[in-house]
Amino acid sequence: MATAAAPAAPRIIDVPVRRATPEALAPYGQVIGHDPKVAPMPIDFYDGAAKVRRVVDFRAEGVIEMPVVTLQRRPLEVRWMERHFKHTQAFVSLGAKPFVACFAPPNDRELPDLDRVEAFLFDGSAGFMMHIGTWHEFPFALVDDTVLMVILTKAATDGLVRDNVIQDEAQGEDLDKKDLEARLGVRLALRL
Repeated sequence: MATAAAPAAPRIIDVPVRRATPEALAPYGQVIGHDPKVAPMPIDFYDGAAKVRRVVDFRAEGVIEMPVVTLQRRPLEVRWMERHFKHTQAFVSLGAKPFVACFAPPNDRELPDLDRVEAFLFDGSAGFMMHIGTWHEFPFALVDDTVLMVILTKAATDGLVRDNVIQDEAQGEDLDKKDLEARLGVRLALRL
């Protein structure tokens, strides 16, 4: 009786982790944090004690939600990448703990451009809002119990529930999550 061949180990692509700066992140989105270059809005309540600045241009079609996610450390390996077509998803640290995020620019293809994948270290002092269509993996905690608020559409969250997952991928009204290992035989290793 013939035995089935063991699946080949995925090819590992190393991706160095860089410090997150507004300039480095520009192809993928905008930093959510204090930016003194953005003029305060002309809101005159509170005798000037509250300065309101629009630092990002969040956009969404549909119902918005803000789930809070508690992350534990996991291997810095990217098997899946996803994107959203109806909103500019955001991650905001609620405990000033560092995290790593991995991105590839938006494109019109079925998969991200692996030659353009970048990873960034966020120090926990600011959040990040992705452009519509930016490929990404869910952030990686560097410290257990890292808490992030995620701002996204309810349709994107609902797309991740078990009923929408087929062969380790998820498709939904505002979600396109692909398995890089199954489709391309690769995993990305994020190197600090």
